[in-house]
Amino acid sequence: MSKFWSRTVKKTSPYVPGEQPAQPDVIKLNTNENPYSPSQQALTAMKESVDHDLRKYPSPTVDSLKTLIANREGVDGNQVFVGNGSDEVLAFSFQAFFDPNEAIKFPEITYSFYPVYAKLYDIPYQQVPLLEDFSIDVEGMKQAIGGVIFPNPNAPTGLAMNLSQVEEILKGNPNCVVIIDEAYVEFGADSAVALVEKYPNLLVTKTLSKSHALAGIRVGYAIGQSHLIEGLERIKNSFNSYTINRVSLVGAEVALKDEAYYEQTLNQVIKTRKWVSEALADIGFDVLNSKANFILVEPKGISAKQLYEALKEAGIFIRFFNRPELDRFVRISIGTDEEMEQLIEQVKKLLN
Repeated sequence: MSKFWSRTVKKTSPYVPGEQPAQPDVIKLNTNENPYSPSQQALTAMKESVDHDLRKYPSPTVDSLKTLIANREGVDGNQVFVGNGSDEVLAFSFQAFFDPNEAIKFPEITYSFYPVYAKLYDIPYQQVPLLEDFSIDVEGMKQAIGGVIFPNPNAPTGLAMNLSQVEEILKGNPNCVVIIDEAYVEFGADSAVALVEKYPNLLVTKTLSKSHALAGIRVGYAIGQSHLIEGLERIKNSFNSYTINRVSLVGAEVALKDEAYYEQTLNQVIKTRKWVSEALADIGFDVLNSKANFILVEPKGISAKQLYEALKEAGIFIRFFNRPELDRFVRISIGTDEEMEQLIEQVKKLLN
């Protein structure tokens, strides 16, 4: 009975995630999950952590994980914030750094959670159209009133900016916070963490969901100068002091230490992305030059919607965005070589 809803709930348009099919025998290429298992060391550690200590609250400060992340990223411990997935980190960031009466900027085609958060927190926003080649308009992202947020690589295009372009946006917004969402940066882009010391208005968010195959445990983090991290901590501790559970903390720490496995799976996804992009281009499809663990594809000889529906019927789930700017495209997550071979084979059958 919606009459009991608050005004905030009534005006909210929730984020719509990719389909989560219940049947186990499908090929799931629609939610950008890592196709490989998490580190076996991390899995073992998480299983062993399920013991009588679960009756106790987890650490509210997660200091050991922060220290590990700080050492890995080459920053100080007070420059790290950890949250329940990067989506929560982003939500806290909207609350901490963007004001209801000051418009923020983000790309017109980008992660669709940004307008959801903006509406939820009464933050006005300006969507900056992408350039003709689908890259982010660097000039258009300058001179924001309330702040800037964008992914690098962008989603769902997969295109990445170099650090000189990122730095241009930072220089063009000296009086507000610039948030760079690096959920996919490990798959081929340059991280802006290298710019944190130079720019007091820069916040970089990351996640273990994609690169470390840990979407199920929900661990994300942010890197920024200490005053920004303090702002995030103030929001978090006004909301929930214990955002990361004991099992997730153990799994995240061990996964981050297993560098050899991380590099192996990362390189395999990049290798698969390359040959799949070439195979689809050979078929005649247009494929954007992705630096993420997915590709944005414009089919030829069949509409994007028809391709999405036909593949779904065949048990292969990809993502179709039913909106005018994107309805010519499908987004395909990179799976295993075997899964992608089946995708290519099925596409060829449909075209023939």
